[in-house]
Amino acid sequence: MATKNIVGFFLKCILDIFRIKCVFLLILYSFLSCLLHFQVNAEKEPVDDSILQVQPTTMFELEESALKDFLHGFIATFSVIIVSEIGDKTFFIAAIMAMKHSRLTVFLGAISALTAMTIISVLFGWVATVIPQVYTYYISTALFALFGLKMLYEGYHMSSTEAQDEIEEVQSDLRRREDEIEKETLTTDIESGSRRKRQSILKAVSRIFIQAFTLTFLAEWGDRSQLTTIILAAREDIYGVMLGGIIGHSICTGIAVLGGRFVAQRISVRTVTIIGGVVFLIFAVSALFFKPLS
Repeated sequence: MATKNIVGFFLKCILDIFRIKCVFLLILYSFLSCLLHFQVNAEKEPVDDSILQVQPTTMFELEESALKDFLHGFIATFSVIIVSEIGDKTFFIAAIMAMKHSRLTVFLGAISALTAMTIISVLFGWVATVIPQVYTYYISTALFALFGLKMLYEGYHMSSTEAQDEIEEVQSDLRRREDEIEKETLTTDIESGSRRKRQSILKAVSRIFIQAFTLTFLAEWGDRSQLTTIILAAREDIYGVMLGGIIGHSICTGIAVLGGRFVAQRISVRTVTIIGGVVFLIFAVSALFFKPLS
């Protein structure tokens, strides 16, 4: 009975938050659908047969090109995940939960959610590849510039106590959720009239894992790092993007569970945010020096 109450509680949270956070995906894919519709209905220009002549390419050159694309996608995604997730809400969720529960269980729950979110984001970006790359290239460049400027603005106006405020907010949210779960897991023995708590190592581990997974997944859904992963998957090698995202999240989550609060107190979230803005702008500016593939 207690397990059903816990599952019902998390399902209710998921349904309530998804109704709000799914809006940005609807807007994004409505925009991409319009571009695709425009491309399909556009008049086809005659193609010169001479353009279709393909220069002979060795297998070594193909492998070298594929490796270069993979590394480019990996480094780009890894970089933006690191600068986006350090000091983010998911970072503090893992850090605070690890102070009260098993670090391994919290890490597994959080990284499972982030891995699932990365795979979903890459799939969204892969679907967008049906649109000609020239469109996704310049759209992603513009979005990187917007993200960079937004992070610089946030970092400039961020107070020195921003990290502490974020920690207190996450602590308050976690305390409220745990109190609600605690009330639902308490049962009353009708015959003896005493209240007892159902304790089981397996149930406790499962509850912590589910809580870490759910809170991390909901906090990451619609986050800047998710949208960035979608954008990169639409223009870079999807395997490089996926691996870079998963490893980046693993490092950030590992730091969080091992000493997230200590790191947050020693590293300025304001500085990390400004550095993140600079990284996004570097990607946007560097894209202007490369010609997109048609």
